[in-house]
Amino acid sequence: MQRIAPENWYATKRLDDDVTYICEPFIQEFYRCNMWHVRGRDRDMLVDSGMGVVSLREWVPLVTERDLVAVASHIHFDHIGCHHEFDCRAVHAAEADLMAHPTRANTLADLYVKDEIFDALPPEPYRSESYSVKAAPATRILEDGDVIDLGDRVYEVIHTPGHSPGGITLWEAKSGIMFSGDIIYDGPLIEDTYHSNIDDYIASMERLLDYPVRIVHGGHFPSFSGERYRQLIRQWLDAHGA
Repeated sequence: MQRIAPENWYATKRLDDDVTYICEPFIQEFYRCNMWHVRGRDRDMLVDSGMGVVSLREWVPLVTERDLVAVASHIHFDHIGCHHEFDCRAVHAAEADLMAHPTRANTLADLYVKDEIFDALPPEPYRSESYSVKAAPATRILEDGDVIDLGDRVYEVIHTPGHSPGGITLWEAKSGIMFSGDIIYDGPLIEDTYHSNIDDYIASMERLLDYPVRIVHGGHFPSFSGERYRQLIRQWLDAHGA
């Protein structure tokens, strides 16, 4: 399989609301994490950091321009691979130990990371069989109701367990923007990992339903409208008898 040069590994797209989408386009869509950079007045925020197979700080200069807090929506391999590159790292308390002590098992790398998830491989010396996430101990522990303050923008932390025990959603009431991680996106949701919990998942979906969301930037697949968000949640709850 072809290998991609590091300078070509990432793609970025500037969106509205001072949000920039960052992705690893040579990973197949189902496995490809969406990374979100948010510009604030006093500091920036990065939601998730990809697989970590190529340095984000070296090849996406946007993330080095200003003080930045790197937030983990949860600790699966595709979301925290470059968190170790940042000085300020935030994660929910329920997954802080996992981010500090990642293994191939507890980050799901052993289950999913194979050459087949790529359309082209990362540069040498990457090998799927030896891939692992680097430890990134949190410098800030998040709890439900905490806020991430960027100066002119404030994101509320909503604890949304179900996909994983420390999953979080970030909500900006002023703009109606939600960064939803893997609890809800417009694609097949994963409910059966080793630490998923369906009762928690149902409770999180029920809680999220009433937020007046304008646009959702999820952990995977394209962003979508608030109308689509409510439709997806209702369909999911109906399918699970909730």
